[in-house]
Amino acid sequence: MHRTEPRDTGAATIWTALAVAALTTVATLSIWLAAATITRHRAEAAADLAALAAASHAAEGPVRACEHAKWIADRMGVTLLTCRWQQLDALVEVRAPREGMAGLVEVAAHARAGPTNQPP
Repeated sequence: MHRTEPRDTGAATIWTALAVAALTTVATLSIWLAAATITRHRAEAAADLAALAAASHAAEGPVRACEHAKWIADRMGVTLLTCRWQQLDALVEVRAPREGMAGLVEVAAHARAGPTNQPP
């Protein structure tokens, strides 16, 4: 009886390992992109709300209005960088910290809010 040796060279194992590595890389990049997008959206929302808070308290004076903007920024988990006034408009800049993912940069966002009864 003649016995033949199996001709398994292990190519399927190599291709499977490469496919798993590629899928892991794509999943990691997708998670990183999602984290960056969420951080950007959070920074923009916080800047918008802080500017609206400052503008809604403009009658109390710029210092008090900016205190309201800082309060909102603190509650949203961002840092208020600047709060200034240009005529009747509140101009706010905030920075959101990176969220636990290596390689993410801090995201800054700007917003402007003012009275609605004035023409632009």
